[in-house]
Amino acid sequence: MRALVFFAPLLLAAVAGIPRPGPWAPEEQTGVIRVSSNLVSVPVSVLDRTGKPVRGLTAGDFRIEEGGHDQRVVWLGDPGKTPVDLALLYDVSGSVRERFPFEQRAAAGFLKLVLKPGDSVSVFSMAASPRLVREPTTSLQQAEAAILSLEPTGEQTAFFDGVVEAAHHLALHENPGARRVVLAISDGEDNNSERHNLEDARRELLRSDCLFYSINPSGPAIRLNVVSLRGQQAMEALAADTGGAFLPGRPGDLDSVLRQIAAELQAQYLLGFYFSEARADGGFRRVSVTVPERPELRVRARLGYYAPKPMMERR
Repeated sequence: MRALVFFAPLLLAAVAGIPRPGPWAPEEQTGVIRVSSNLVSVPVSVLDRTGKPVRGLTAGDFRIEEGGHDQRVVWLGDPGKTPVDLALLYDVSGSVRERFPFEQRAAAGFLKLVLKPGDSVSVFSMAASPRLVREPTTSLQQAEAAILSLEPTGEQTAFFDGVVEAAHHLALHENPGARRVVLAISDGEDNNSERHNLEDARRELLRSDCLFYSINPSGPAIRLNVVSLRGQQAMEALAADTGGAFLPGRPGDLDSVLRQIAAELQAQYLLGFYFSEARADGGFRRVSVTVPERPELRVRARLGYYAPKPMMERR
């Protein structure tokens, strides 16, 4: 069985009774892009029909529209060259106890494939509550040591609280010009979040300008459990716009999943455009990114940004 990627979202929604993320709505702040001065940065992934990242595109290949109006595309960095600030969410709760060795292998493999000079990683454990195990480090050895120090528990899982905590952490430790990535190695089953729900997690990931990826160690067994289906569906909802929710079909598929995520991050384009100061009113601005001459390509990018408020309103 091949690795299952974006695992049957419509089937999951039907079986688990969870609605798919609805159409874009400003009140949900879906697709928020972090704004620095009047420059809007837009991380963009481009995939072919087989799901493989497409390299070799230039700024002239892209078209960015804001509110239906073309914007001048600014090239902010070569694909995969901009640094990554990674928050690794590691599930140590009772629901994944039997799959703990798989999680350790997934985490270590991901770090070795993805981290490069200039990147940083923070490690969180998730059980009854999220816990920061390792402050941001650029050392692969320190990150791996943090992972190896973790042990499974019999506790419940505060998954959504963990996602929000990781997003806030990345925003607080801002590294200008870096792409923020949250990777959850978890089954996504939440039965203990006291402060946040799925919509809170979606909003805070996007407010903090974070890409979200997940690797579910449960495999095809999720078909046998409505709670497990619900957990995977939640992670798909969080990854819907810019990341990916991966469900390896068997342990041997993990390597291909890790390579796919790493390849996408390493081929990711960072584009930008300048918005008009006259429209700095705090309103939501919808953005569309396409490759007009290559309509067969799949483009994944954030859906918009919130313009800053006028100076008088910021005081």
